[in-house]
Amino acid sequence: MSDHRTCPMNGHNGTASTNGGVDSREQFLAGFKRPDLASRCTWAVGTEEASPHQHRPLVPRPKVLQTILQAVGNTPLVKLNSIPKAANLKCNLYAKCEFMSPGGSVKDRIGLRMIEEAEKKGLLKPGYTIIEPTSGNTGIGLAMGAAVKGYRCLIVMPEKMSNEKVDTLKALGAEVIRTPTEAAFDSPEGLIAVAQRLEKEIPNSIVLNQYTNAGNPLAHYDGTGAEIVDQLEGQVDMVVVGAGTGGTVAGIGRKIKETNPDCVIVGADPEGSILALPDKLNESSVSFYEVEGVGYDFIPTVLDRSVVDRWIKFNDKDALPMARRLIAEEGFLCGGSSGGNVAVALEAAKDLKEGQNCVVILPDNIRNYLTKFVSDNWMEARNFKPSVNVHKHKWWNNSLTTLDLTPPPTVGVDVCLQEVINIMQTAHVDHLPVLDGTTIKGMVSLPNLTSKLLNRLAKPSDPVSRAIFKQFVRVDQNDNVGHVSRILEKDAFVLVVKNEKSEFY
Repeated sequence: MSDHRTCPMNGHNGTASTNGGVDSREQFLAGFKRPDLASRCTWAVGTEEASPHQHRPLVPRPKVLQTILQAVGNTPLVKLNSIPKAANLKCNLYAKCEFMSPGGSVKDRIGLRMIEEAEKKGLLKPGYTIIEPTSGNTGIGLAMGAAVKGYRCLIVMPEKMSNEKVDTLKALGAEVIRTPTEAAFDSPEGLIAVAQRLEKEIPNSIVLNQYTNAGNPLAHYDGTGAEIVDQLEGQVDMVVVGAGTGGTVAGIGRKIKETNPDCVIVGADPEGSILALPDKLNESSVSFYEVEGVGYDFIPTVLDRSVVDRWIKFNDKDALPMARRLIAEEGFLCGGSSGGNVAVALEAAKDLKEGQNCVVILPDNIRNYLTKFVSDNWMEARNFKPSVNVHKHKWWNNSLTTLDLTPPPTVGVDVCLQEVINIMQTAHVDHLPVLDGTTIKGMVSLPNLTSKLLNRLAKPSDPVSRAIFKQFVRVDQNDNVGHVSRILEKDAFVLVVKNEKSEFY
């Protein structure tokens, strides 16, 4: 665990530079505040050393709240019934319903804790700006706190994250900056470096930094973990927690290990992430996953993996259909990572006995994903749900090869945005594949180009590589027309691939 006062846990300070070249890369790294330095806190499970942290006792929720921030925490623990029964589990399976927090996620806890700790230390004062790199939920927690307390809030998040998160942040008054999903954590274009650069450029601003901030695990040590122990009167045999920044599993695991050393802490980590141990578990060909808010390509400082007894990997096909089952069978209006955690819990708890208790964390709610896994079209497009010919169309099962498809125009990665727009207008198309040689690097759309130019996020002379998006639906030419028709009910286009050489229509 890391500390915010006397515990020497944080990395060196510095600012980011985004100049090109090897030398500038070295300069950038020299000034980059790394989010993955090993914690130097010596306060650990089993030590007799006194905690250097300021802890908070559990406080019952008042009957009348003075602000919405008092509603953070004290979430219910609810027994699952249908799903564990279908899986033939003998133990009790309980859900810690963090999706019922006022901001919609477990991250409300750390957002509030980090703000309050920064205020106590004089790092955050009236008129200041809060900046945070986040997958969205921590940003929402911080934006909610900023709205109540009167701070400006600026959130940096990857393009992968749902539009619902962006809209929620903007409704709370936050400003949102998107970064490329594929950008590495330590690249100048990544969300962490962009946040650090903004901190340097904006006077009286602070990056609270959930990756290294002790308030992250402490919020769960003092709050979530203590609540679980209290709610089950200490009878906790297993806890399943997804890992993102790692503060949730570190704080909960640490608290419960102190009160019940025999409790098994299970970490849930998506395929494509590298958080699990042993490292061999992380070997995977997966480079992109749809589930949000879990997994990373680095080990955050606050992630204390010593409290995790076992790691289990999951994938989108485990998580997203299970999330839909949680909604349909248990009535839990939760998000996709909740499905991943429950899928892992069913595997981990299969040997627990009758009367034993397993707790699984359900991190966030349905609001963030109404146009993603909650949508049947979205699930069908990604083959997480079969497409059904409800209206008995005769053409439904016809192969795409029966259609008169012609290859669209393409552009290279170095073509300027103005030329791309000219090509689109000449060809009367709104979307174009972008190629690097014969490799498809992504797609570019006229609405997206227009938006970037109007908002001065790009110049007409910039290369199209600055404006491509890499997450889109592609199907094989042997797919059926019915499946593609369902995709096109929601998506503007589908890329039909002809063969392994990435030729397409």
